[in-house]
Amino acid sequence: MGAGILGEKIGMTRIFTKNGESIPVTVILAGPCRVIQRKNLEKDGYNAVQLGFKEVNKKKVSKPIIGHFNKFKVEPLKYMREFKVDDSNKYSSGMEVKVDIFKEGDKVDIISISKGKGFAGAIKRHHFSGGPKTHGQKEYFRSVGSMGATDAARVFKGKKLPGHMGSDRVSMKNIKVVKVDLGRNLILVKGSVPGAKGTMVIINKIV
Repeated sequence: MGAGILGEKIGMTRIFTKNGESIPVTVILAGPCRVIQRKNLEKDGYNAVQLGFKEVNKKKVSKPIIGHFNKFKVEPLKYMREFKVDDSNKYSSGMEVKVDIFKEGDKVDIISISKGKGFAGAIKRHHFSGGPKTHGQKEYFRSVGSMGATDAARVFKGKKLPGHMGSDRVSMKNIKVVKVDLGRNLILVKGSVPGAKGTMVIINKIV
């Protein structure tokens, strides 16, 4: 039961199958999550549950958010996200959602925030090739180059220029669940997941 779960990226490792095959996996601490709020078709227009994950010091939570938790008689949690479900009546406030909603071989969608790389030039950010480095060339080896037409007197939206790189919301589709460890609330998924260690990830079940 459950459409998804919140987790925290721990890091990467590899596991070996019985025939000796090495599989790179990302280890995610998934749950346990608490159901905070239910949303139903009659009142809200759709069925969903709001899940919270990871304990947090009350001093670090704003008063309106604490009031939201108190309304549903749930201790404040660090992360909150909403998951659409077929029937929200199966849930109740304070109920635990654990990693056992997944099993080995399942396919999931994972949403995460990629590593932030600060301000980056066009070559690093957009993989430009750079200018020629032969004799007689001026020093514009790592510059953007031509800006295109001059009669527009402006820069068009979407122009590939230097700027902030990384720290983007990234969605990964059809990721295979390699192993589920209910005792330690761990889920191992095949391949890499965007983000640094400690990044919150959203794991959605594929129907």
